Amino acid sequence: MNRKLQAVLYGSPGTGKTYLAEKLAQHLIGGGDGFSELVQFHPAYSYEDFIQGIRPQSQNGILAYPLVPGRFLEFCKKAEFREDACVLILDEINRANLAQVFGELMYLLEYRDKEIPLAGGNRFRIPKNVRIIGTMNTADKSIANIDHALRRRFAFIELCPNYKVLRSYHQKRGLTVDRLINILQQLNQVIADKNYEIGISFFLTDNLRDDIEDIWRMEIEPYLEEYFFNQLEKLDEFRWDKIKGRVWI
Repeated sequence: MNRKLQAVLYGSPGTGKTYLAEKLAQHLIGGGDGFSELVQFHPAYSYEDFIQGIRPQSQNGILAYPLVPGRFLEFCKKAEFREDACVLILDEINRANLAQVFGELMYLLEYRDKEIPLAGGNRFRIPKNVRIIGTMNTADKSIANIDHALRRRFAFIELCPNYKVLRSYHQKRGLTVDRLINILQQLNQVIADKNYEIGISFFLTDNLRDDIEDIWRMEIEPYLEEYFFNQLEKLDEFRWDKIKGRVWI
């Protein structure tokens, strides 16, 4: 992060990307005067939302159209008055049209010491203490489909299902989840695509014995039905009724 200044955590659903991004932000801030914020990207998110744009406002009964800073400009203005790292988390970064949302920011991400005019007016530079962490669910869009110019500007860090974390989490609660882990490993082998593997965060609950059936029926099976929509015979072996006797917790 200190070398590249911006990174994307990417992986399949349930690998803890947002959780790790928030913990990494806390680590980068340390005990200093920095801060972090989270922005949720979505398909309708725009340049005007992120950088700046004209917004209609009523001023004393008169409709005006001022140029209003977006979330990133507001974040950078606050960061200018801090000494330590300030971290912006862009959650689900690949759900937006990134080339459109970032605009001139694509240049500034690579040349942090430069200042350039923005499309709507005013000049802008990214403060040196700003760090950017994106999260990317590869089940929505593979890293291979991300714009090459953007990929050059970010470090990409892959997160895979970490079964040791799942085992350790429940050992502290007196539970043994080895059989569950075996089923997850078998299931991910059948999926055979790391972009769509089942992660462990689905099962990081304090009441796993009580919750496991609901989790499997209401979260895992619907996801698998969508993935195996034309190969439902592969899913049949992993229906709750088939595996419940093997998932002893």
